[in-house]
Amino acid sequence: MNGTEKTPREIVEHLNKNIVGQYEAKKAVALALRNRWRRLQLPEKVRAEIYPKNILMIGPTGVGKTEIARRLAMMTEAPFVKVEASKFTEVGYVGRDVESMIRDLVEVAINQLRSQRQEECEEEAAARAEDRILDMLLPAPPMNYSTALESTGNIAELPSQHRETREKLRAMLKNGELEDRDIEIEIPERNVMIQGFIPGAGMEELQTNLQDMLDKMVPPRKKKQLLKVSEARPHLFHEELEHLVDDESLVDQALSKVQEAGIVFLDELDKVIGNGGGAGPDVSREGVQRDILPLVEGSTVNTKYGMVQTDHILFIGVGAFYGTSPSDLVPELQRRFPIRVELDSLGKEDFIQILKEPENSLTKQYKSLLETEQVVVEFEDSAIETMADMAARINEKTDNIGARRLHTIIEKVIEEISFNCPEEPGKKYVITSELVKGSLQDIVEDQDLSKYIL
Repeated sequence: MNGTEKTPREIVEHLNKNIVGQYEAKKAVALALRNRWRRLQLPEKVRAEIYPKNILMIGPTGVGKTEIARRLAMMTEAPFVKVEASKFTEVGYVGRDVESMIRDLVEVAINQLRSQRQEECEEEAAARAEDRILDMLLPAPPMNYSTALESTGNIAELPSQHRETREKLRAMLKNGELEDRDIEIEIPERNVMIQGFIPGAGMEELQTNLQDMLDKMVPPRKKKQLLKVSEARPHLFHEELEHLVDDESLVDQALSKVQEAGIVFLDELDKVIGNGGGAGPDVSREGVQRDILPLVEGSTVNTKYGMVQTDHILFIGVGAFYGTSPSDLVPELQRRFPIRVELDSLGKEDFIQILKEPENSLTKQYKSLLETEQVVVEFEDSAIETMADMAARINEKTDNIGARRLHTIIEKVIEEISFNCPEEPGKKYVITSELVKGSLQDIVEDQDLSKYIL
């Protein structure tokens, strides 16, 4: 069962495996996802009239907003991009650049489909690469067998002998006995890169498009190179993979996937709210809101792969809204985010859960990382509670950055072990409450120093 076929309850249960708390936000995205599935079950005429209910998540940094959207996209294999709305207020950007988020979404969809197709074709590509290596090690016999007839006395025997020899070589190749043999292959040379000709912020996309156009106009030249079989195989494998996966055939499917299942995560939406002034940067911020509005309402964006309609793309707006309110957004944009969810700040008990329960919890990540050095690391419950308590206390004293505080807390605790463990394979380390306090107590007690624990 893929993500779009899961019930809302199943989607929430899936998100619970990696994200602690925030039930209301999880429920909102679960319903948005299920409604997409419901819409696709309807007749085409009815389906065209049903639009996604965009979501506005309100809450402080580090409470799981981005992770909820990212996990949702992973579950559904939907094209997903995260965009900082505030970047469009930077000097050098113009209004039309907001459409770059849709072009990025198309690129993501094409890359996803390409990866899927390549995975499906890997076995065939490897077999083709192997055949090409055998062709170079043992070229096919000539059509004129007169010379062969003189040496063998029987022209009918030669093709059979060739096949037998080829199969012997294949067995040797599979056993790794021919890896050091030299073969000559053709390797494409890259075209000249366009660099430095297009100055100015926001012009990277134009430079990329010009590079693509140059690559199409001037096909890459190939040079012959003598390589060992082990070195030549990856080149031949990727060449065969490119032949098997035709990018042109992916485009229509990718555009459809973007239009029907794309997700745009608009971060820092509160940063494009002005303070009520009538000129200067406030005008720019309101201008960005009005530039984003057509995309969220539904419009057509021109990409290098074709036209994309944004009517059914799901937009998830996110912001802390410190000192501002969603009602400060331009009224037209407010109406386009009918689902509003407030996420809770995280405290000590939440941090304990985050450190212990998710499938990818930080403690499990560090255990796995240090296992590569042949050492064992265990975290006592008291140590986890102490780290959670210290993270909560530092968040109270300084800027509250939520669960992100745990990353630097645990990194500081594990620092000495991580540094020394390569020289002590087989050793077992136990992280105790006393060890945590010894690593962090001075920093927690000193309010100025605690600012450096990001």
